[in-house]
Parts: sequence; C-alpha cells; structure tokens
Amino acid sequence: MHEFTPEVEQLAREVMEYSLIRLRTDPPLDGPKSPEELQALAGNTITAAGIGGHAALELFKEVLAPACISTDHPRYLAFIPSAPTEYANLFDLVVGASALYGGSWLEGAGAVFAENQALRWISDLAGLPQSAGGVFVQGGTIGNLSALVAARAHAREKHPEVARWVIAASAEAHSSIKSAAHVMDVLTLFVEPDSDGSLQGADLAREIDSYHAANPTHRVFAIVATAGTTNLGIIDDLISIGPVAKERDIWFHVDGAYGLAALCAPSVRPLFNGVELADSLIVDPHKWLFAPFDACALIYRDPSIAKKAHLQKAAYLDTLDDDGEWNPSDYAIHLTRRARGLPFWFSLAAYGTNEYTDAMEQTLRIAQEAAELIRQHPRLSLLRDPELSVVAFTRDGWTADEYQKWSDQLLADQIGFVTPSSHHGQPILRFAIVNPWTKIEDLVAILNTL
Repeated sequence: MHEFTPEVEQLAREVMEYSLIRLRTDPPLDGPKSPEELQALAGNTITAAGIGGHAALELFKEVLAPACISTDHPRYLAFIPSAPTEYANLFDLVVGASALYGGSWLEGAGAVFAENQALRWISDLAGLPQSAGGVFVQGGTIGNLSALVAARAHAREKHPEVARWVIAASAEAHSSIKSAAHVMDVLTLFVEPDSDGSLQGADLAREIDSYHAANPTHRVFAIVATAGTTNLGIIDDLISIGPVAKERDIWFHVDGAYGLAALCAPSVRPLFNGVELADSLIVDPHKWLFAPFDACALIYRDPSIAKKAHLQKAAYLDTLDDDGEWNPSDYAIHLTRRARGLPFWFSLAAYGTNEYTDAMEQTLRIAQEAAELIRQHPRLSLLRDPELSVVAFTRDGWTADEYQKWSDQLLADQIGFVTPSSHHGQPILRFAIVNPWTKIEDLVAILNTL
C-alpha cells in the first residue's frame, strides 16, 4: 500500500487528468440520488481484495460525483455556495500530497507562517491591532463555539460569583449560536432586531440591563453581532453594539462567516464600521473569499486569552508548550488540524489582493442587477434591497409547496439550484451570489421559469 509503484504512477496521471478537466471546464450541476439508486449503481465498494485504483476512480467519476451538486456551479445559488479559485483548488492538491500537520509551529512552521499572513490580511481589513491573531478552523460553527468558549473562560476569571452565564444576540443570529449555547450549557438572550432586521445597540443595551436587573446571579458574558446574515445578508449595527459591550465589560464577538468577506470591497466597507471594536470575529474564506472547503478564519483581538482557554495539557505535548511559538491548536477547540488555510493563502499570494477586491465587487454588482430584474418581473416582489450579495424575493400567490415543487423541477431540469427559505413565517426565494462565474444571463434563465 505504501510503495510508489508503476500502478500508482498511472493512477496519479488519471487523477491529475480528471482534476484538470474539472478545473478547466464548466462544472456540472448534477444532483442527489437515493441510497437505493446508489447501491444499485455502485454496489459494495469495500471488499477484501479491493477493486483497484482505476476502478475506484471510474466509480467516483461515473457514479458518485454526479450524485453530488457542484457548489461552484454558476447557477448554484442556494444556501451559501463556494467559488474557489483555480490556484486555490490546485494548491489544495499540494496540501493533500504533502502530509502537512498544521497544529504546531514545531511540525509545520512554514505552513503556520503562511496561514498567519492570510489571517493578518483579514485582521488589517477589520482594523484590528497588530497583536490580533488566530487560526483557521473547520467552519463557522466551530469558530463561533471556540470564540465563545474563550469569552466565557475570560469572564469566569473576573466574575467567579456568577451562577449562570448568558449569550446575547439578535433573534436573527445564525443557528450555530444556539447550538454553541447548548454545547456550553449556557443561556441565551435573543433580542429582536429593528424593522430592517438589524440589531441596534440601544435595544441590546436595554434588554441586557433589564435582564441583569431581573436575574442578579446571571451575567451576559458575550454579545454576538452578525455581519451578514445567511438568510438575507443583513448586517447588525456594529458601531452601536461595540460600545454597549465595552461599557458593560462584555466580550464582543462578530459572526461574519458569510458577510465579513466583503471587507475587501470598498463599495460596502462602511457597512462594517464598528468591527474594529470586536474581541473576536470569524469569516469563512470557503464562502465568499474563493477558497475550497473547509476554512473558517477565527481571529482574536488578544490571542493570549484564547490560548489560556484552549491550551491542552499532556505529557506528550510538553515539548510544544513554548510561549515563543505560535501553535494553531492552542486557539480553538481542536488539537489535530489540517493546514486548511494554505489554499486560501496560496491564492491570495499568487493573485494579489486587488484581484480579490475586483471579484468581490463583481458579485456585488451582479446582486444589484438581479434585484433590478426582480423589480421589473411581473410576478415577483423583491423582499428588500440587498445590502450584500443575497437577493431575496417572493413569487406572487405561491404557497410553500409550490416553491418547493418549482425548486425540485429547476434542479431536475439542470437549470439551477435555488432552494426555498422563509422570512417571518412566509416562504421566500433567495439568490446567494458569491461566485464571479455567475452572470446575469444565469439569473435570467432561472427567473424565466417563474
């Protein structure tokens, strides 16, 4: 198994050929099959003797890959798509082939150095101090949880008398915040946003102060603001929320998994004013910064606080416990980690940051053009003007079942992938536009089916 034989060499050529074809041609949309269909097509793939590399690759190409929806397809507009650059995808192959360990400086100094430069770029865009730093983790859920664990540990040191800890966030906050609270066994205080869906500092302050007055043994240890909600792309009023946290000695975390990527776009950068006040933030390059899955940038204003909360102690780890070295495993709820930030670093270094700005601005322009098409459509209603690149709208007179039937047919016809969502209990449709390959013609093709 661990010898580079002529058979392995031939398979390597086949793998590279498949990868290059996938990179240079338009991706297929494809779609899922049932377990029964896949069993009939693939059969039992794990056998005592093995089926051989060539057969396994053919099985993947002909059966398994077509049963997956390509998230980088220009008409994949559901959830939050991906749009990795060609350089990022190519370098992901290099990372996989290099057996890099990204958890410690001792074992992966070069990889960690490169990742840290990518994190520095994001930190600078956010206006955080030079002392800021962090780590690439699996995704926004792990990033949010890790930041909140650090926030609670920090609060416990200052307020050991507290009986119950509380996270305050918008009622529109990402589901991962509720999940983190459940995992941490803490309470949540969800505050209603304003009529535009944006959490405001004054409302947050009033609710926190009222809660503390009514629950003297409880304490809010973290405020989570959202910089671009997944559903509608709404940005909380960061510049009014930051002072609320500071005045009450509460950790200020910004969940920008989707939206903070647009820090690099001058046209919308003012929308994020106040992010420089954050104690921690996250942004997922695999969403709107053109990196492959999976990479969430988790950044702390003061990384030493996070290290104190997350550092794992064991005899076999003592050799890594050196305050002069930067060990990424010390800054989140993980130990073993892939150097998952390297494909993002490589693409950023190779193309330059100007290219990222141009690509970001292009997706923002397409979102605005899509909104105008919807305004002009005789059977559609724009839900709200897009702040970022999520365009939400409704089809006049349709029920939830009709939305779902339309979505299913759209995928079956291989026109696009757009799933229904809901807002205030009513069904809606949304385009999440993060792919520079998405052209206005793609959106016209979809809208013509409505």
